[in-house]
Amino acid sequence: MRTIKLTLAYDGTDYAGWQAQPDCRTVQETLEAAIERVTGRKVRVLASGRTDAGVHALGQVVGVRLETHLSPAVLRRALNAVLPHDVAVLEASEARDGFHAIRDAVRKRYRYVIHDGPVREVFRRSMCWHYKRGRLNTEAMDRAAAALLGTHDFSSFQTSGAERETTVRTVSHLRVTRSGGWPEDLQPPGEQGRGGEPENLGEGDQQGRAKGRDWIVAEIEADGFLYNMVRAIAGTLVEVGRGAQGETWPAEVLLAADRKAAGPTAPPQGLFLVRVDYES
Repeated sequence: MRTIKLTLAYDGTDYAGWQAQPDCRTVQETLEAAIERVTGRKVRVLASGRTDAGVHALGQVVGVRLETHLSPAVLRRALNAVLPHDVAVLEASEARDGFHAIRDAVRKRYRYVIHDGPVREVFRRSMCWHYKRGRLNTEAMDRAAAALLGTHDFSSFQTSGAERETTVRTVSHLRVTRSGGWPEDLQPPGEQGRGGEPENLGEGDQQGRAKGRDWIVAEIEADGFLYNMVRAIAGTLVEVGRGAQGETWPAEVLLAADRKAAGPTAPPQGLFLVRVDYES
């Protein structure tokens, strides 16, 4: 019996989330069906975390125990030959015995994408939150986000529904930046701490409007995430961006330790699991 580590990308638009459930199309059961078709064996796979309906992944990590003679490279090619067009195995490798995709993860990075242009985005509508209520001030959002860096109790940003031993998490990176297009400009805006300086778009992002820079990216990395934590943070920062709350408000929300104190949960389609890191 071997342990195989798979890295997946998927478009979550047509899935009821990651986790297998009755009478629903899910990413987990789609992958398990593909593995059975290739190897002839029924298996259960374990992902680094469950993504909700409509949420996407650029680098979801999955562990699976298999009895197969296929090398990881051949297994990857074979799975991609039978998987549907909206799921792909990016990498396959041998993992150490006992590898656990959840417990062994040390960091995760998520990206939340917003489009606030005056005309809705037609071709990427299932991969962003089209914010219809006017231009957001990304400079204010980015400054407000700084309060969430570090180790804190993030219970104000957790939706009920998943029991956790602790709601304390350490956020090592959180930036909000404006971009001019998809997908080349939607790259992580820095890998260390808060990364590089955001673009200076001036006066409420009016320069950004003139350039047609209608995309906003919130990039966040932490040692772990609570249920709907990223979407709650995104919804809270949007309240700042639209001027409904001041830049100090997210810090106050954090201290409240109460989900009712925070902003709304942002829609699922703007959320991407970018990558999961493990100790080498």
